[in-house]
Amino acid sequence: MVRRMPTRTSRRPTAGRPLRPRRNLLSAAGLDDVTYRDVEVLRTLLSDRGRIRPRRITGLTPQQQRRAVRAIKTARELALLPYAGRR
Repeated sequence: MVRRMPTRTSRRPTAGRPLRPRRNLLSAAGLDDVTYRDVEVLRTLLSDRGRIRPRRITGLTPQQQRRAVRAIKTARELALLPYAGRR
């Protein structure tokens, strides 16, 4: 007897609700690029625990996300931003 694997139609079922378009946080702030000195902008890319938010939540392009992560890490080294909080 041959057993068939169930097919998946999508990664996540939406249960009939339409998908929300992601908004780019940098373009919403009117910025093209982010630097480590833009602490207020970098704080919007961090969670309340100090962790870097993923690209699927921030809506950034892959290049912007890489630059933002580098800027956050630099700002942490210079003590402009906190490291991740305690568990």
